[in-house]
Amino acid sequence: MFNSIALVGGTHGNETSGIQLIRNWQQFGLPSRFDALNVSLTIANEAALEANVRFVEEDLNRQFTFERLASNNPAKEAVLAKSLNEKLGPKGNSNTDFVIDIHNTTSEMGATLIILEADEFHTQLARFVKQRMPEANILVEDEKPYLEHGYLCTTGKKGVMIEVGGQPQGVLREDVYLLTQTMAEAILDFCIAYNNQEIKTHALPACEAFRLGENVGFPLDDNGKRTAMIHHALQDNDFEPLMPGMPMFRTFDGKDILWEGEKETYPHFINEAAYFKLDVAFATSERITL
Repeated sequence: MFNSIALVGGTHGNETSGIQLIRNWQQFGLPSRFDALNVSLTIANEAALEANVRFVEEDLNRQFTFERLASNNPAKEAVLAKSLNEKLGPKGNSNTDFVIDIHNTTSEMGATLIILEADEFHTQLARFVKQRMPEANILVEDEKPYLEHGYLCTTGKKGVMIEVGGQPQGVLREDVYLLTQTMAEAILDFCIAYNNQEIKTHALPACEAFRLGENVGFPLDDNGKRTAMIHHALQDNDFEPLMPGMPMFRTFDGKDILWEGEKETYPHFINEAAYFKLDVAFATSERITL
């Protein structure tokens, strides 16, 4: 039973779809079919929003490990995380049943639901969303236990992320906004059905999903400078199969670097602008069924 649900936007201040959706629902109210739900609406990082940046000092969406929440880090986002943890959590003993954190990506990932566990509940949620929104992608990041993640959504007893793109940082695209709204409403529809005990796993068709693998970095020289860029055959093909022998990078002197994995992988967050300083080119995943 979900007695309290938190919808959060603006965890990153230049990811505008969630910010605008929260603002619109604050101003005009949620659709009336959600009246039975107790939903709070939060803009997480107002300072980053005003500056139109991802974060002011440190990434807010990495601050929510127990270690970081207990630290004396003076960075703005570290201090803000403690305040948000008090409001939404506290993590590990939360007063919020379900936290839904809304993000944008510059990658062509469409509307992606990120779940951090693949248990029966999250399988039900994934199947429900996929049934309502066939174009959605389901990304499973269960490489570590739920509470070990540093994501804001883990302040809730349960938490998920909505990730929608591609959209440039600081820009609001109508098509991306509408995908964001559709996925948020599908999740809230699930909450209504869940509270009414209408969700049965066997009654929901199994769905395709992608389980996170690892990050693939850009090729670097001895001075840490990039020597290649994403190959045009890979660019904008998030969640499409990258087969062994297919090109993934083009070096600046015109040579192709090929995917040398033993089997296909399903790249996502391809050329994500927010990961530029980290030299992360894309993340891998394997296709699974939930």
